[in-house]
Amino acid sequence: MKIKDAAPVQDSRKQQLLEDIARTKSALDRAYSNFENVIDPDLIDSSIYELQSIQMRYRFLLRQASLLEESS
Repeated sequence: MKIKDAAPVQDSRKQQLLEDIARTKSALDRAYSNFENVIDPDLIDSSIYELQSIQMRYRFLLRQASLLEESS
């Protein structure tokens, strides 16, 4: 019985994870675009930190997706 209950939860988690990955990928694309278009040194620094932050989140989400696939 628990296996049947776990399947919808896992499907929901997978769907949420895929949506998070897509949103993060879009944010990463925007951050790269911003970085390419800023001139002010302070904004360049800010863009670099933003890029690093989003890249770390993207890698985390990809690892989570990989773990989810391995467990199914």
